[in-house]
Amino acid sequence: MNRDEATTQIAASDVWDVVIIGGGATGLGAAVEASSRGYRTLLVEQSDFAKGTSSRSTKLVHGGVRYLKQGNVSLVLEALKERGRLIHNAPHLVKNLPFIVPRYDWWEGPFYGVGLRVYDMLAGKLGLGPSRNLDVGETLELIPTLEPDGLRGGTVYHDGQFDDARLAITLALTAVDHGAVVANHVRVAGLVKTSGLVAGVIAQDVESGAEYTIMARVVVNATGVFVDDIIAMDQPGAKPMLQPSQGVHLVLPRSFQPGEAAIMVPKTDDGRVLFAVPWLDRVVVGTTDTPIDTTSLEPRALPEEIEFLLTHAARYLTHDPDPDDVLSVYAGLRPLVRVDNEDLTSELSRDHTVVIGSSGLVTVTGGKWTTYRKMGEDVIDRAIAVGGLEERPSVTESLHLHGYVDDHDTLGVGLSEYGSDASTIREIIAMDESLGDLLHPRLPYVGAEIVWATRSEMARTVEDVLARRTRSLLLDARASAEIAPRAAALMATELGEDQTWENDQVATYRLLAREYVLV
Repeated sequence: MNRDEATTQIAASDVWDVVIIGGGATGLGAAVEASSRGYRTLLVEQSDFAKGTSSRSTKLVHGGVRYLKQGNVSLVLEALKERGRLIHNAPHLVKNLPFIVPRYDWWEGPFYGVGLRVYDMLAGKLGLGPSRNLDVGETLELIPTLEPDGLRGGTVYHDGQFDDARLAITLALTAVDHGAVVANHVRVAGLVKTSGLVAGVIAQDVESGAEYTIMARVVVNATGVFVDDIIAMDQPGAKPMLQPSQGVHLVLPRSFQPGEAAIMVPKTDDGRVLFAVPWLDRVVVGTTDTPIDTTSLEPRALPEEIEFLLTHAARYLTHDPDPDDVLSVYAGLRPLVRVDNEDLTSELSRDHTVVIGSSGLVTVTGGKWTTYRKMGEDVIDRAIAVGGLEERPSVTESLHLHGYVDDHDTLGVGLSEYGSDASTIREIIAMDESLGDLLHPRLPYVGAEIVWATRSEMARTVEDVLARRTRSLLLDARASAEIAPRAAALMATELGEDQTWENDQVATYRLLAREYVLV
């Protein structure tokens, strides 16, 4: 992906078939869907791909056990199907992960055992492995640091795990592979209307200040928690669609949970599921569920949310974490579709919703990462009708994503998440061996990954490479701040920037990284 080429095409083009606003999971999924069907597709994102909610998840590709408990079988069934498809289409990004539900009361064994067998049954041939009950010894063998006092055993089941931001970049690359144009750091400032109907967008390049009038047969609003802002451009005073909710996660050293399985607590004090998930040699503990009234690209964890997670983690782990142990804390906003008379955001719909405004603006929101492909399929089906486009069938159920390899084991250790692109990164190292050195002893990344991200993955800022192309900010916020000068220097060489740019980038990034540490 090359941003200069993308903005040149934006400036030179006349009418696109589909213009998508928003570069998170939903928008990128729609871009893959539209471009793979052969439509002339443009996606613009005001910040960076997956800057918001889509890089701040629990890192799970899952059916959603708690939705089964709520009786939303259709959502679980759809998500389990999509989980299986994603593992098939992107084996370099998604893997099978066992989860343990610890049992401390006698009744929990049959209760969770039956529920998880239903979960298995719904997954059918796309299942990842059967659930089963474990005795105390088996449970502690899988999770050695689980609190043993009162433990009666556990129930194991299987779900998927992934790196959310890496999948987002992979979707952007996949869309480009199929002819789409995507551009980050391009903000939509208004809508173009002809005879009362939406006919395009007015967009501004955040870097250069250039303004574009972009015409389209149909415009898709896929901006996550910001969909109401775009709807307001179309219909001032429109009733909000969303009741956003904030979820917070703590990242701890791997020593807090050295086993190869995750912990799933079905019900916490606020009614949510709690996870403690091994991820990239760390442990991610989350999540909270706090209703919020304002949206932000950089939401902040509230003190009570942090205390909630530390307290609940201490209940289930032999080593109680304290603020000094937290390597990073991150918050994300869920675009929950508003339902009248609902008091708890944990009970609001995670089903996705597609709405067509009277002006022809197509809005898609709700849903979750696991069902991104189905969301894209549904919204493009509707967009075809609105835009009067030639009908073409979806091909994404079996579409291999960028980087797909038949034999994932051949990728080796270290760069496997890049799939087939790993060989090109190794070629960069072969030309300069210093780029194969770790950027920091506490982080798993090498300099060549910064070069690759800048050269081929449209990274434009130090934050882009340390927060999303690599996950340095989440894995160890302090260490990421220490490598910011090296990252800036490598990027400046690729982008042709000067020392002033480097200094500004480092200063800006370090201010951001401070917000991800507790003490």
